[in-house]
Amino acid sequence: MVDPNVASAACELAADPSLASAACELAADPSLLPSTAGDASRTNDASRTTRSRKKPGEAPGARLKGLLKELHLPTVRACYEEIAHMALQESLSYERFLLELLEREQEVRRSNRVQRLLRESRLPLEKTLETFEMGRLPLKVRQQVSSLVEGSFLDRRENLLSFGNPGSGKTHLLCAISQELVQKGRRILYTTSSQLVQELLIGKRDLTLSRVLRRLSAYEGLLIDDLGYVQQSREEMEVLFTLLAERYERGSVLITSNLPFSKWESIFKDPMTTAAAIDRLVHHSVILELNIPSYRIEGARKEQARGAQGAREVRSSQEPSETIS
Repeated sequence: MVDPNVASAACELAADPSLASAACELAADPSLLPSTAGDASRTNDASRTTRSRKKPGEAPGARLKGLLKELHLPTVRACYEEIAHMALQESLSYERFLLELLEREQEVRRSNRVQRLLRESRLPLEKTLETFEMGRLPLKVRQQVSSLVEGSFLDRRENLLSFGNPGSGKTHLLCAISQELVQKGRRILYTTSSQLVQELLIGKRDLTLSRVLRRLSAYEGLLIDDLGYVQQSREEMEVLFTLLAERYERGSVLITSNLPFSKWESIFKDPMTTAAAIDRLVHHSVILELNIPSYRIEGARKEQARGAQGAREVRSSQEPSETIS
């Protein structure tokens, strides 16, 4: 009996000469036939490669450490034995055991990232919220600080402007807020106004200003300290204005200054440039007004008072006591 499939194929060949020609070619060269042999060969090759990486007689522990090193999981490699022992003692499920391992890895990676961001930020690490006397601030400012450390203003590309007399704690406060933001994984860069201007001028001179601006744009917040503290030339202020214009609605700028806006013309040297700079900074901004006495002067007065009190106590102890005869 003739196989119906074979009969059907024969009819198709008879009806289409091109198929008949192709059949003749296949008959002449069987290597043209599709085969699973190639796929099987590749599978076998992969299997042989995997087996070849395993050293004969290699202990499972050594193999596991090698794989964890190759997968760049150093924390898991360092603590999996400890957690495996704990899992055995506490009868943890496989999922809980794996969760413990991965949480350790994530915790260490996060800590390492924060340390890297802190080094990169150039922030003075001694200026923290813990070392800042929050009680000196007005209630409104304290409430603003509580909101700012959450970091949502960075998401909205808002600026943070801190004004006050010398010694009011402007720099300390913004550096402390910035450190809290870095702890949350935010990228912040601290620089003084004079240092930043010099870097921009070098970029302009070397025709690399666009590259410098692009590098600074990688930071979510750029903290510019002491704007207007040192008088600078028109050329220096032009490159600073270029930076402010570049970051407008693209990245947050954090600024400390002891000059109110009414005196900023002394910074930018030109009424139009001054107005444009203020407009860009204030449009989306949070303003902290630190109208409080200088903590340096307060500290000096307290120290002087303690010294005077100590001197009075010494004199009192040296006076001869009266005797009644």
